[in-house]
Amino acid sequence: MSEYWFNTYTHEVEEGAQSDYRKLLGPYATREEARNALKLAAERTRKWDEEDEAYREG
Repeated sequence: MSEYWFNTYTHEVEEGAQSDYRKLLGPYATREEARNALKLAAERTRKWDEEDEAYREG
């Protein structure tokens, strides 16, 4: 089973980690998930920020 990675420098999806890991997001199960890596990361960050704010407010 292949793993897919999103290269943050080239903005390309790689099948298997072909580049330096410092340039990659992943692994993802599908090419489509890897293609949406930046969107997914932004959504997760926004959610964590909201949770942190809710925690601080009590």
